[in-house]
Amino acid sequence: MGLVRSRAAALLGGVALAIVAQQGAVAQNVNATNITLLERLVIGAGAPKVAINTPQAVTVLNQADIDKEQAATTGELFATVPGVAIVGSQRQFGEAFNIRGIGTTENSSDGSRIIINIDGAPKFNEQYRMGSFFSDPELYKQVEVLRGPASSTLYGAGAIGGVINFTTKDASDFIQDGDTGAARIKTSFDSNGKGTLTSAVVAQQVNETFEILAAGNWRRRDNVELANGKTLDGSAFNTLSGLVKGTAHFGDNNEQELSLSYQRWFSDAKDQAYAQTGTSSMFGVTDRTVVDQTAVLHWENPATDNPWVDLKVNLSYSDTQNDQTNHRYQLGAPRTVIGTPSGASPQNVTADSILLDTRYGYKTWQLSADNTVEWIGDGFENFFTTGFQGSTQDRTVTRPGTAAALPAHPQGTENKLGVFAQNEFIWAEKLTLIAGARGDFHWVNSTTGAANVEGSAFSPKLSAHYEVNDNIGIFASVAHTERLPTIDELYSVAAASAPIPVRSPLGSAPKSTSLGLQKEIADTIEGGFSLSANDVLTSGDSAAIKTTAFYSDLTNLIASNTANPFGGATVPYYGNIGKASIYGIEVEGSYDSELLYASLAYGLTIGDNRVTNTPLTTVPQSKLALTVGIRNVEYNLDFGTRLTIADKGRYFVQGSAQQPIDGTADAYATVDLFASWKPDTGPLAGTEFQAGIDNVLNADYRQNLAVDRSTGRTFKISVAKQFGW
Repeated sequence: MGLVRSRAAALLGGVALAIVAQQGAVAQNVNATNITLLERLVIGAGAPKVAINTPQAVTVLNQADIDKEQAATTGELFATVPGVAIVGSQRQFGEAFNIRGIGTTENSSDGSRIIINIDGAPKFNEQYRMGSFFSDPELYKQVEVLRGPASSTLYGAGAIGGVINFTTKDASDFIQDGDTGAARIKTSFDSNGKGTLTSAVVAQQVNETFEILAAGNWRRRDNVELANGKTLDGSAFNTLSGLVKGTAHFGDNNEQELSLSYQRWFSDAKDQAYAQTGTSSMFGVTDRTVVDQTAVLHWENPATDNPWVDLKVNLSYSDTQNDQTNHRYQLGAPRTVIGTPSGASPQNVTADSILLDTRYGYKTWQLSADNTVEWIGDGFENFFTTGFQGSTQDRTVTRPGTAAALPAHPQGTENKLGVFAQNEFIWAEKLTLIAGARGDFHWVNSTTGAANVEGSAFSPKLSAHYEVNDNIGIFASVAHTERLPTIDELYSVAAASAPIPVRSPLGSAPKSTSLGLQKEIADTIEGGFSLSANDVLTSGDSAAIKTTAFYSDLTNLIASNTANPFGGATVPYYGNIGKASIYGIEVEGSYDSELLYASLAYGLTIGDNRVTNTPLTTVPQSKLALTVGIRNVEYNLDFGTRLTIADKGRYFVQGSAQQPIDGTADAYATVDLFASWKPDTGPLAGTEFQAGIDNVLNADYRQNLAVDRSTGRTFKISVAKQFGW
């Protein structure tokens, strides 16, 4: 890891001399484009506070970041977030998240190890050779990433990796002062795969207390070309997405807010690679119709004149359906016909009949509420938050005719209740102490006749932040996290399989349900410091840096029992057979002046498998991303470059279909360019131009958590025009 470490040390040394982030009051639009990375408001960690003063590692991506990235998939938004990697492939259905070495594709445990929310609605999908999250980046105005298990208190016991919060757009984001309505149209093009986006937004202030937004996106792309000149088969897609959101204000001073939103993402994809998480032609092609829906009803009452009430209530519904049909082993071949495992042909079937026409589904209802009591005294402030989350999730499989009796992924219902309390004490505007605890209870019912399971988990934490002076801050935290097993882990079964070339040269023993699973446990400590200064290089500029070190001890890790030879006795599918240590460092820095701005993100994660005494294969390569830009305020012109350097890493072996890879992933470096122009006068006023070149040098590499090699050089351009009335 010497390459990134040595270069990072030199860069960090320079940044530490210039330091980051202007302290002070937070403006109402705190995440506007002229706010530096570490000054952005964090709302998902308790009482709102700027990122540099938050006693945990957190990154906030705002609208300017999203626009600048011109991302075709949500995974592309996280290129500059330390400690976060996208696993799987560049395919629309093949992305999943990894935070600090936690997270892989096709792993149902990651639904609780990494919690993903859209406006507070939990989102997750698990299916063989598929990713975990389906959406369009154009629907969102902000993404908040809280790394580490300290977030478990507010979001769910078991969030070992962390939490990702997506926030959808509002009508007020588009309506200018003095107007009552706005319309915005946008089109984008990228050269690799001839990808296009057509987007339209209409926002209307119906009266003084009610606004409504309607947005629609059509995004499509052909197969992309890799940097090595090969085509990434199955990477083409054609999707439609939309959002309708209404917000009303009422009560004293119209401070209460009630909003209702509905979001839908749709793809009807023919001739798709069955394996979306990485190229594996042995699985053939299939047709997929995927529909993802999210509805959220949200009410909040800040009651500014009443210190006993600051209430938020969220009712959400999430539904992800994947209708998979017409499997073939190659384009133009006849449709695959699958019999029972005993009469199957090794070329045409797997023992679990994953290739049959199937509709896979996840439906989740969740009701959550929390209230914060405020106590302000002489020289101190105290915020005490209590709340609960209740949810029910149905995991379903639907197959036609007699195929319904053949094995598929587990089906069942998980009912959960979580209760939590968190107290935040601030003394003399210098010392912040946060203590929290959460209890989670679940009741899991199988729809296929297996025994019901219930359990509980407890997750306490304690964190502190101290401002030594206006320029230096230190922080630390300790958290204990327990994760309950999921439906998939409890109820997965497998018949004995003979050696089948499609799946494994070894075959496997029969596997039963895993009803005796214990909770996973993670004990984590974090600590770090922040440095900030103003007027560093020129009058009015600001600079800051925040460094976090962490160590997690993981025990009772749930993993598949894979070491049983064909013909052995029946064993549970999963067991508490894993132990690991994950530790590392994350650094974020920023500099901002009228002319020049820069940001730095560095993540180093090391993982040890304490069962085999080998490095963990789920840990991403250490990576440094340095962005430098120049702006012209008079003409609203902005352009810059991003350098990404990754050190060597250990390849992640995905599934039993691949043999272990002897060797390491090579180090690599990429260069991206970007530019934007937003004229505010003349005939082009209200128009936005974005341009960029990804992978300028056409670097050919393979990230260690990916199966496919890098995407080739890509030219991007977007044009948006807004009208007001």
